[in-house]
Amino acid sequence: MPPALWMVWALGAIVSLPTEGAPDLPSLSCDPAGICDGRSRSFQSIPSGLMATVKSLDLSNNEITYIRDRDLQRCVHLRALILMSNGIDTIDEDSFSSLGSLEHLDLSNNHLSHLSAAWFRPLSSLKFLNLLENPYRTLGETSLFSHLPHLRILRVGSLYTFANIRRMDFAGVRSLEELEIDASNLQSYEPQGLGSIPNVSRLVLHLRQPTLLLKLFPDLLSSVECLELRETDLEDFRFSGLSVTEPNPRITKFTFRSVKITDESCNEILKLLAYVPELLNLEFDDCILNGVGAFEVPDRDLSQDLGKVETLTIRSLHIPKFYLFYDLSTIYSLSERVKRVTVENSKVFLVPCSFSQHLKSLEYLDLSENLMVEEYLKNSACEKAWPSLQTLILRQNHLTSLEKTGETLLTLKNLTDLDISKNTFHAMPDTCQWPERLRRLNLSSTRIHSLTYCIPQSLEILDVSNNNLNAFSLTLPRLKELYISRNMLKTLPGASLLPMLLVMKISRNSINTFSKEQLESFQKVTALEAGGNNFICSCDFLSLTQEQPALTRVLADWPESYLCDSPSHVRGQQVQDARLSVSECHRAAVVSGVCCALLLLTLLAVVLCRRFHGLWYLKMTWAWLQAKRKPRKAARRDVCYDAFVSYSEHDSYWVENLLVQELEHSDPPFRLCLHKRDFVPGKWIIDNIIDCIEKSRKTVFVLSQSFVKSEWCKYELDFSHFRLFDENNDAAILVLLEPIEKKAIPQRFCKLRKIMNTRTYLEWPTEEAEHAGFWGNLRAAIKC
Repeated sequence: MPPALWMVWALGAIVSLPTEGAPDLPSLSCDPAGICDGRSRSFQSIPSGLMATVKSLDLSNNEITYIRDRDLQRCVHLRALILMSNGIDTIDEDSFSSLGSLEHLDLSNNHLSHLSAAWFRPLSSLKFLNLLENPYRTLGETSLFSHLPHLRILRVGSLYTFANIRRMDFAGVRSLEELEIDASNLQSYEPQGLGSIPNVSRLVLHLRQPTLLLKLFPDLLSSVECLELRETDLEDFRFSGLSVTEPNPRITKFTFRSVKITDESCNEILKLLAYVPELLNLEFDDCILNGVGAFEVPDRDLSQDLGKVETLTIRSLHIPKFYLFYDLSTIYSLSERVKRVTVENSKVFLVPCSFSQHLKSLEYLDLSENLMVEEYLKNSACEKAWPSLQTLILRQNHLTSLEKTGETLLTLKNLTDLDISKNTFHAMPDTCQWPERLRRLNLSSTRIHSLTYCIPQSLEILDVSNNNLNAFSLTLPRLKELYISRNMLKTLPGASLLPMLLVMKISRNSINTFSKEQLESFQKVTALEAGGNNFICSCDFLSLTQEQPALTRVLADWPESYLCDSPSHVRGQQVQDARLSVSECHRAAVVSGVCCALLLLTLLAVVLCRRFHGLWYLKMTWAWLQAKRKPRKAARRDVCYDAFVSYSEHDSYWVENLLVQELEHSDPPFRLCLHKRDFVPGKWIIDNIIDCIEKSRKTVFVLSQSFVKSEWCKYELDFSHFRLFDENNDAAILVLLEPIEKKAIPQRFCKLRKIMNTRTYLEWPTEEAEHAGFWGNLRAAIKC
């Protein structure tokens, strides 16, 4: 930022800081661009310390009474100075001497009773000057504005005090775009007082009484293009003729605003307007007509003098006795050449058929905000009425039936543009009749719920904005522009229904998204306005809007009106700025990746289970869960056997003929549990194994190569390992019938391998002489 602008900002900040211990002082707010705002801050003088970098200073609505010559001395680059609505009564001669760059000066609504030409002499760049509502009677002793060559807008006068317009007042003024004079209390006017200005584009004249109007008017004819007369009481106005020395009238538009008139004074006004042969546009705005339309029939010369008027505008005309109003037959001769008529908000409920028939040149008729209903409209649009009418505006009347409205207007053969918005139609019939040439139809704000083929197929422009529509399914082969904003549509209309569409405005509906295919189907659309909807910012939608620069050129309200409604973390963001994560935008790929990873993990788990005996751990877990439902250790009275013998079927001969004989027939005898004779028939084998081990004090494992390979021996060994070894007891007795390498014992039997490595086990001797010792050791192991 340039240092000079920082100085302005710093100035505003410093002025805004209150002094510690001092009462609150008025503050002036300045931004870095040099725009200073001091409105309504109770300033009693121009703030001190203003720098050269101040470009605009607004001190309106304060309590300033005096502008000193040094107050604005350093504001050499000031372009706008607004001092309206203070109490200024004194300005030093040189107060504005350094303001050569000033373009806008507003001193309105102050207490200046005297105006000095010295104030304005340095203001060579001034374009706008407002001196309204100050208590001066005249515009200074010499010409105030002769040194203002660039002045374009000038406002002078006051409601009560300004009384004189002199010839010298506007001397030197070359050309004005707008001149406003509040001469409500005007008492004298010198000829050429306003005629000295060679060209005024628009003159607004406040004139309470029309006494001096006829003196003013000749000077205005040759210098003013658009004349506006405000707040004038013309009820007693009488035209007595004009003395026009230079017949070169320029007035093309005459406006009466807030004027009071009567039937009689209307006739006098027409006589006055006869001196404005170039008048094209006549306007009455917010006027009062104390009459019933009993106008005099104008003579032929007057009709010819006013024959160029093409546009008549009447807005907010108050007629206290409107219910007694005449049929206007006296002014038929004045209306035949009028092309544009606007009668708005004036309680019109009927245009007589005969009057409509005389409006032969009428092309544009606006009857908005009146009291028209179908029955009276039928009388107004009678046969041969408005034969040239192309545009009819009936906005905000009391129409209720589309079918009757269409039938009523069939007499208007040249009607192309119809506006019946802001009426209350609700339902729409299936079919309607309309003028054949109708091209534009405005049905906005009519509370319709659905569209039918009552809509004419000839339309090129259709406006159904601000209704209750939730779908659009009409085929309109010629439609070029569709305005359907502020409804409840959830998707764009089908492109096949609107093959010629160029412009579509569908903002503020319930649309969540639209696709590339939908947009491409509208091949001829050059402007699409779809903002203000609740967009779901999906990856496809963001990709479409952010990566298609050609699309953003078609979207007329891009990007400020396109906001995300979901997902929640981007809600409220502009669509062009929203960003989604990779997981949100590539969900299918992420899911596929996760599934592949799970599959790989599953395969890896299968391989690891096979490699590290995972199936065995599962079986043991199941067996453990089964066993958990049983007591951890059987009560002593439930122990039925001295030992459970686990052996392979291949070793059954040794067990049954040697082991059983030696132990069960010894003294004292041992009771052994063998699966062949002691398992309960019909019971699950695993449960039999668990029960028999739990009911035996010891478990004897007869180990051999066949034992290691036996599936059921593995179960018995597994459960014994799982159940008994985990209880840290010595209930297992290992008997080796034949040598077994330790590596032949499965790795999962870690405790068994540990016992075989750390403790002694019984080994069946090959020598018969050692058998007696073996049996003795086995009996001792079972007893302990």
